[in-house]
Amino acid sequence: MKNIIIKAAGLTKIYVRGTEKVYAVNGVNLEINDGDFVALMGPSGSGKTTLLDLVGCLDSVSSGSLEVFGKDVSRVKESRLVGLRRGNIGFIFQDFLLIPSLTAIENVELSLYFARRPQDKKKLLGLFKKVGLGHRINHLPKEMSGGERQRVAIARALAVSPKFLIADEPTGNLDTKSSQEIFDIFKSINKDEGLTIILATHNPKLGSQADRIVYLKDGKTVLKEESSLY
Repeated sequence: MKNIIIKAAGLTKIYVRGTEKVYAVNGVNLEINDGDFVALMGPSGSGKTTLLDLVGCLDSVSSGSLEVFGKDVSRVKESRLVGLRRGNIGFIFQDFLLIPSLTAIENVELSLYFARRPQDKKKLLGLFKKVGLGHRINHLPKEMSGGERQRVAIARALAVSPKFLIADEPTGNLDTKSSQEIFDIFKSINKDEGLTIILATHNPKLGSQADRIVYLKDGKTVLKEESSLY
């Protein structure tokens, strides 16, 4: 039986804009097990990024409950959230977020420094080979294509040996071929290593390749036919 690593009940995130309350996530119930590959899908503004921020302990919960690794994080302070996500959760974003002046391998080494993890050059070289970039470790981001930069970002996320990966529109800036190649890497990591992956995407073709799809609309989970994607 698989362990539940994320459990949300009535999960809600409210942003206040003047006198208006915006329910970015509204009463979401969700369970994610160890080893799952879950795609979050829905139109822009449906709450995908906010939900990822909550389960990734990047943002605080307004109401409802959220357990991550069996710990209730619904009411914890930011300092504790930092400690929980450091080295436990890997993050991959649409815009890569690489430091332009650092080489590919230096970008990954920096993540280990901030996560307070030891540097292991052999492991890092293995990670770059895994993402198909062993020949580009000493190149700067500006010398790489978008797909190659995203591969560096994946290696960076994996370097800290996370318990699960969060990817927010990781193929949003890529062409069709590069998008599928990046998605294939995620599938391989999930299948071969059993690493849990939670991924947001607008792309139905890519999302359908995940083991499970959670559809969102107006901050709520909905059925596929209610998601406005089809």
